[in-house]
Amino acid sequence: MVFRNIKLTMAYDGTDFCGFQRQAQGERTVQGVLEKALFRLTGEFDTLRLTAAGRTDARVHALGQVANFFTKSRIPVDRWVDALNSNLPPDVAILEAQEVSLDFHARYAAKKKTYHYRIYRETRQDVFLRNYTLYYPYKLENKQMQEAAGILVGEHNFQAFTASGSSVKNHVRNLTKLEVSEVGAEVRIIVEADGFLYKMARNIVGTLLLVGETKLTPAAVEEILKCGRREKAGPTAPPHGLFLVKVEY
Repeated sequence: MVFRNIKLTMAYDGTDFCGFQRQAQGERTVQGVLEKALFRLTGEFDTLRLTAAGRTDARVHALGQVANFFTKSRIPVDRWVDALNSNLPPDVAILEAQEVSLDFHARYAAKKKTYHYRIYRETRQDVFLRNYTLYYPYKLENKQMQEAAGILVGEHNFQAFTASGSSVKNHVRNLTKLEVSEVGAEVRIIVEADGFLYKMARNIVGTLLLVGETKLTPAAVEEILKCGRREKAGPTAPPHGLFLVKVEY
């Protein structure tokens, strides 16, 4: 029997995961629990591998992560969602399953990804939001953050915003949207691009927070972008405020 290619759209709470990608030491990962569920359904332990649109880090969440896998299973495509969800822990949920062409690749076929970062601004922490927002009870100048965000939009070399030690040689990405807005007690940052360097979204957020505290100016952000030196940009924002919201193909 020939292989089928199944595309999954999923959500997960990253709090208790060591990221999406399977780890060598057997740490709990989203890929690990999904592949165990798929093995229980298909018996295809040696051949089945899940490929994700993005390898989210430990404690990063997803509302619309996409992955695909090849299988010889005859399970009808409209049965995959319920079959997988009945075999998954409560912090992972399959939202949609589609049978796609054999040349579809969740990572390489992606045209655009959207992340949201949530920052909680009240004087006291909300214990029910502590795993999903960065608690940041400091004064932030939103207009300054918005101005700096506008400087970063477009196609640029984002070397200054990738994690040190990354082996990627091409640092050019097209940042199609970077918005800073207030939503109730939160500041939310929307980051949309054709692709992301390692920890790029979180490094951008960390830099915008320094702008908001007036420790960096928008003009300084422009210089950081031009010089490409990671040490000049802001710190990497903590992972738990970040959500992979959508992947477009």
